[in-house]
Amino acid sequence: MKYIFKVLTSEEWEKATLGGYVYSSLDEIDGFIHLSSSRQLALTLYSYFKKYDKLVLAQIRLESVKDKIVFEESDSEDRGGKFPHLYGKLSIKDICKTWDLERNAFELPLEILIESEKI
Repeated sequence: MKYIFKVLTSEEWEKATLGGYVYSSLDEIDGFIHLSSSRQLALTLYSYFKKYDKLVLAQIRLESVKDKIVFEESDSEDRGGKFPHLYGKLSIKDICKTWDLERNAFELPLEILIESEKI
């Protein structure tokens, strides 16, 4: 896995660009930054973001944050696999690319879909 991803609302992204760090209210409550692999993105979008019309998808090079990442099981019975959780701050500088997602069943960028099929 080369990249991990953070899904943000437009407001969360705006706060991040102004303050220099990426986080959500759920991240603050749980004490870590919730992230997803490319394989986990579709269900993450469906499960937690279906009420939004627009979102920002941030791509993070795993290598740049690997010392702060712990892969952990989800508390949700519906989710499988281990999720990347970042313990510490996620700087805006750690983000290598972003996409604006609009409601359209939250269509993922082709390059992410391709990566999701790699073993």
